[in-house]
Amino acid sequence: MSKSIAKHKAYKESYYQIFHYIKILTELMNPQSIVEGVSSVLKGKEDVILKVLVCFLSGGHVLLEDVPGVGKTTLALSFAKVLGLSFARVQFTSDLLPSDILGVSVYDQSKKSFVFKHGPIFHNIVLADEINRATPKTQSALLEAMAEAKVSVDGVTYELPKPFFVIATQNPIEMYGTFPLPESQLDRFSMKISIGYPDKETEANILRGDNPLEKVEKLTPLVKPHEILATMHQISKFYVSPDIAKFVVEIVTRTRKHPEVILGVSTRGAIHLINCAKALAYCRGRDYVVPEDIKDLAPHCLAHRMVLREGVEGEELIKAILEEVPPP
Repeated sequence: MSKSIAKHKAYKESYYQIFHYIKILTELMNPQSIVEGVSSVLKGKEDVILKVLVCFLSGGHVLLEDVPGVGKTTLALSFAKVLGLSFARVQFTSDLLPSDILGVSVYDQSKKSFVFKHGPIFHNIVLADEINRATPKTQSALLEAMAEAKVSVDGVTYELPKPFFVIATQNPIEMYGTFPLPESQLDRFSMKISIGYPDKETEANILRGDNPLEKVEKLTPLVKPHEILATMHQISKFYVSPDIAKFVVEIVTRTRKHPEVILGVSTRGAIHLINCAKALAYCRGRDYVVPEDIKDLAPHCLAHRMVLREGVEGEELIKAILEEVPPP
C-alpha cells in the first residue's frame, strides 16, 4: 500500500490522513459486510457479488448473462434485503408493454381527471428478468430510466427514487425466443458479468434442502439508505490521476482501431469504467484509483460495448489489449 501511495504522491493528504479518511467511510458503509451478507445465500460467488456491489456503488447498472436457474434472481433479492431498499421484479415477455414497466395514467372518477399509477420501475432495485425476451420497443422503455434516473409518461417527467439500480438478466442470444439488446441499451450497463454454475458442494447442499430463497427471507438490512447515498457521493469524488485517465483512453482507443472490432468502446464506456474503478478502490480501502482497479474491471465494463467480427470473444480481446498497454 505504501508503494502505491508513494507512486501517486499527487495527493495532498498524508498516509495517516488518508487511512483515517477511508476508515470513516468504511465505518459508514462496510462493503465487506454487504458481500458477506449476500454470500451467506449465494455461496461461492463472492467475486460476482463484489462486482455487482461495485456496479451499484458507482451509480451504474449491471447485466447478468447466464442460463436460467443459476441464482440471478436470488442475487438481486439478497442485495435488496441487505441494503434495505425497495425491490421490484419484472418478468420480461414478448407481450410486455412499456406501460407495464413505467406505469399508466388512469381516469379517476372522483377527481374527474387522469391520475398516474406508478409502475415497478419506481423502486430502488429493479430486476429486469430475462430482458432479452421482450421486444425492442419494451426494452427501450428502460433507456431513459437507466441513463437519467427519471421517466417521461404522457409528457410529464417523474423522478425515480435514489439510489436506483437495474439488475437485468439475459439468456444467451442463441436460446429460443430472445431478441438481441441494441447497442445503445448495452452501452447503458456499466458491467456485464456471468454468475456461472455453483460448485459441486454448494449444489449438493441445495439438493439436500438448503433452499437459498428461504435464507433470503431471513436477511436483515445492514445499512441505511442515507448512508448508501453518502457513500456513493464520497466515491464519486475519489481521485483519478492524469496517468490513469490516459491509461483508460489508450485502452478504449485501441478497441476502436483493432482489426477484429467493427465498433469500439464509446466515451460513455470509459466513464463507466472509471466510475466502477472508484467504487472498487473504495471496497479495497483506498480513495484513489490504481492501474490494478482498471485491469480487473476492464473486461467486464468494456467487452459488451463492442461490435465484434464473428468468432471473436470480447473479454479475451480486452485482456489482450491490457497486455499490450503498459500501465502507468
